[in-house]
Amino acid sequence: MQAFLTTLTMVGIMLLTAIPGYILVKVKAIKSENISSFSKVLMFVCQPALTLYSFNKADFSRALGLNLLIFFGIVTAAMLLFLGLFYIIFRKKSDDIRYRITTVATTLSNCSFLGVPLLEALFPSSPNVAAYSMIYFLSMNLLGWTLVSAIITHNKKYISVKSMFLNPAMLSMLVAVPLFITGFKISAQNGQFLGQLENMINILGKMTTPMCMLIMGMRLATIRIKDLFTNVLQYFAVAINQIVFPLFVFAVLYLLQVDKELSLCMFIMSACPVASVIQNYAEILGEGQAIAANTVLLGSICSIATLPLLALLVGVL
Repeated sequence: MQAFLTTLTMVGIMLLTAIPGYILVKVKAIKSENISSFSKVLMFVCQPALTLYSFNKADFSRALGLNLLIFFGIVTAAMLLFLGLFYIIFRKKSDDIRYRITTVATTLSNCSFLGVPLLEALFPSSPNVAAYSMIYFLSMNLLGWTLVSAIITHNKKYISVKSMFLNPAMLSMLVAVPLFITGFKISAQNGQFLGQLENMINILGKMTTPMCMLIMGMRLATIRIKDLFTNVLQYFAVAINQIVFPLFVFAVLYLLQVDKELSLCMFIMSACPVASVIQNYAEILGEGQAIAANTVLLGSICSIATLPLLALLVGVL
């Protein structure tokens, strides 16, 4: 029950953060065409900082390193399975951007922007949970900048080694992971400059959640409320993403009986709402912005019910 109440409170507060973004666009303080610029700040500045922040908190050990590899393998296989399944289901309608966005929205979750603060609230005494969330995010981004981008644009050029490694998520990992493995901390204990750098990284990293929600609020101000609640495809994507997929992950983890902390983190991450990065990809790639924004917004609203209820299963794991 504690997990239910903590999750309910966190999700509710996060959704409230979207209100200023909504107001700023409504009063024309921010123009709708500038929303994509905020998305770029989120993906190219705040998210890399969150990666550094998360790994800087965790303490490497062989056991944790092995668990992170197991975590990566399971979650990547699960996402590939669902992406492949719904790509096949919608393949005859792949010329319609709405079905391409729905395909990716069934699987990708808001595992870092919302997941990191949620995990830190649920497991305040465990510094390693943020590292698990970043591994989830790494897997999602490896797919996001390649397979997901190819599905959204209907263009296979994104499935390349260059797209896989030359993106903000991977570049930040290339910095964070070696520091994590060697045990080197960006902190005041290694010098005053690194102490100030740590403060900057922490501030930028913790900006991801409010920035993400502000962007959602901005986008909400540009759409008709009717469009948000009347599209069947959006409900389908949210139901698969926020109910079916996490229950599938729960079943797999229950059968495998892997490390408890690993299982709890993966399940919570998979239960997070439709990933806001889908909207960011759509904004940056220039396709499907409307349905991507609507699906993300609908998923975020529905998460006030789905995420706390699924959190009740945490005790079973």
